[in-house]
Amino acid sequence: MTTYRFFAYLGRLRWIKRWGLKRNVIEENVMEHSWQVATIAHALAVIQVKHFNGTCSPEQVATAALYHDCSEIITGDLPSPIKYHSGTITQAYKAIEDEAEQEMLAQLPDTMKDAFRPYLLHRESDPEVANLVKAADLISAYLKCQSEIHAGNREFTTAERDIERSIRQLKRPEVEYFMATFVESYQLTLDELLTQHDRTQP
Repeated sequence: MTTYRFFAYLGRLRWIKRWGLKRNVIEENVMEHSWQVATIAHALAVIQVKHFNGTCSPEQVATAALYHDCSEIITGDLPSPIKYHSGTITQAYKAIEDEAEQEMLAQLPDTMKDAFRPYLLHRESDPEVANLVKAADLISAYLKCQSEIHAGNREFTTAERDIERSIRQLKRPEVEYFMATFVESYQLTLDELLTQHDRTQP
């Protein structure tokens, strides 16, 4: 039987560090980032369906988020200031990213490729699903900046401001709902979380 390497590749996401241009108090790898983005994206889709007449499948959105950065196994994590430094660099990176996505898809058996194609190839993803994943990606980055600043690291001050501006500019009601309802609690300590939990019990 032929052995395929797709999931072995995915397992190496834990070794790819994010925010490589900045001093980090709390290191973050692509695997844990992808999980956080998936949980936030799933929540955004649920909020959209429950509160704003959305039609996206939360499960589809969560799955897309889980795989949204898997091409970085091949490309590595290119920091945004470099990625978007110029149109030339952005175009070149997109071409590399497209090739890396195709390479990842090729690591699956033919019988599985159609099921994974919309999650691995950005160009074939549902636009609304992609928008929710992008929003979740921004929220995750914002939370990372907040955690660094909360730990006394001013290196992330400008990034936090810029990312929050990008989030607000989305003007998406489900995003505003998530920001207003959940984000503040991320900076609570475990003791504070448990205390609040006790207070909410009947």
